[in-house]
Amino acid sequence: MKINLVAGGPSNLIPDFHLYDESHVIWVGIDRGVFYLLKAGLKPAAAFGDFDSVSEAEMAEIEKVVTNLKKFKPEKDETDMELALNWALEQKPELITIFGATGGRLDHLMANIQLLVKPLQQDSAIHIEILDANNILYVKNPGTYTVNRMDEFKYISFLPVTPTISGMTLKNFKYPLSDCHIPMGSTLCISNELIRGHGTFSFSEGILLVVRSKD
Repeated sequence: MKINLVAGGPSNLIPDFHLYDESHVIWVGIDRGVFYLLKAGLKPAAAFGDFDSVSEAEMAEIEKVVTNLKKFKPEKDETDMELALNWALEQKPELITIFGATGGRLDHLMANIQLLVKPLQQDSAIHIEILDANNILYVKNPGTYTVNRMDEFKYISFLPVTPTISGMTLKNFKYPLSDCHIPMGSTLCISNELIRGHGTFSFSEGILLVVRSKD
């Protein structure tokens, strides 16, 4: 099972949902993201939010179509995204993909990126990624990981989420590294590229943000 969460970020950064619509995918709308799904002809299995970013007419349409509607007051301790993500993690899918989480307010973007560490904190194997028209973002704990070349998202950047990354090693990359220390604030690992069909990255300490991008 996979869960796709759709938030209300700028619509120009959201790819075609139908490219990610599979038989075993559950769609979930978050605030204005619910309306994005309805416009695409997709009925969300659940919807979360205070819905302060939709009109009365749009809200009436949402209430008419969505049966599992979880509405919250604007004054709350978690963002709409975190509430939806907590629910998604409880379903124990193999993958959670988040759409509509980039662009717009920078505080929301930074908070959404930090939410990617939730499975790591819970010692869960669930993989979460943020996806928009130009980027794929995810985080990793220490280990060795294989990445495949993607012609569309050819650039690969690595950024520390924690104060330091130790033992950073890159193989089959245009700019390889071996057992390198990457402190927070370093741009050493920005805009790398694979030189073969696949490569590996590994590190021994810290939490790493991986960003795959296109121009």
